[in-house]
Amino acid sequence: MEEKKREKAIITGLCTGDEKKFEYSMYELKELAKACDFEVVGEAVQRAEAVTKAFYIGSGKVEEIGEMARALKADIVIFDNQLSPMQLRNLHDAIELPIMDRTTLILEIFSRRAGTRESKLQVQTAALKYALPRLAGLHDSLSRQGGASGALSNKGSGEKQIELDRRHIEARLSALRSELERLATGRRVQRARRKKNPMPIVGLVGYTNAGKSSIMNGMTDLIGAPDEKHVFEENMLFATLETSVRRMEIADGKSFLLSDTVGFIDELPHGLIEAFKSTLEEICDADLLLHVIDCADERFRERIEVTNRTLAELGAGDIPVLYVYNKADKSENCMYPTAGPAGIYICAKERESIEFLTKQICDRLFGDRRLCELLIPYDKGSVLNLLNSEAQVIDTKYEESGTRVKAYLGEVVRGRCAEYIVDEEV
Repeated sequence: MEEKKREKAIITGLCTGDEKKFEYSMYELKELAKACDFEVVGEAVQRAEAVTKAFYIGSGKVEEIGEMARALKADIVIFDNQLSPMQLRNLHDAIELPIMDRTTLILEIFSRRAGTRESKLQVQTAALKYALPRLAGLHDSLSRQGGASGALSNKGSGEKQIELDRRHIEARLSALRSELERLATGRRVQRARRKKNPMPIVGLVGYTNAGKSSIMNGMTDLIGAPDEKHVFEENMLFATLETSVRRMEIADGKSFLLSDTVGFIDELPHGLIEAFKSTLEEICDADLLLHVIDCADERFRERIEVTNRTLAELGAGDIPVLYVYNKADKSENCMYPTAGPAGIYICAKERESIEFLTKQICDRLFGDRRLCELLIPYDKGSVLNLLNSEAQVIDTKYEESGTRVKAYLGEVVRGRCAEYIVDEEV
């Protein structure tokens, strides 16, 4: 079968301030273009004090890009910022090629990568929400109207095409919201079932391509799970879009759920965060977050800030966090696996690092144990199951009002069983 020809792209950016930040943003734009399967054949950069209202960049640079596109036989021009509808239209008319901004590019990546029904609907919702207020600038002509003069001149068959498009989008959004709510209800039922059989939940979060999926696959291998339990793993931005949950049963009987989520990125379109909230709500149920960081990235501190901002927006800013500095093998003078004041340093591709990480997780989930006495009603068998699987049970007595248990409980299990604790040794 003949391989599909990749479209050629020219990436374009405007620097109005921080040179280093701009350079990294352009590097990231190039990686995003590759993740969308474009072949980047050229790069056009302008440095100016401010954005140009009509074209975003100067008119001279627009002509230069047009000539470059013709010389390189480019198929599309991608800009490293969000463009207004007027700018999109003007650039398209001047360069005579499709124009894409950073937001549209990310939406396109999500659209191509979405695998589940829910993620496809979420991406469609975000794309339509982004398009709706921009219709006015996206039409080459808004003159399709007729009818008689006077009060009824814009009614009936003479209605503007833009109004018809707006109605179509709003109707589609309404249908998407209904279907997503149905799927979200099913997801809530699944989470409610998990809570009936409480088990600590560990959520993987972090900037895109930091190594979350590599960690999940490494831990899956550690417990001897089959290869089909692996999640998709690739050295590219947004390799994984769906939330995946795996049960991790550690050798000494401890177990927890490990949840992998979509990665974050600077200037992630707000509509995508909104659209994916039902999926990302899994994070809010976590007892511990593994904030995965690419420590070989010279701007990793900024990536940490981006992730923390996104977590706060999702309502997960108060959950305990273990900072996991991954790719330590690519960072100079970095010993691993090891723990430091800032977090732990590992290489997710190496078993020794995964074993070290697993121990750190267990210490936080099941360490800090205290001797507690609990009185558990007989209709709360799931709580008793949790104690038998996640705690060190010392004594069990059956009384009229319920089962009285003495056990050493870690911090997470104590939190989950708090309402049944009648005595606690501090």
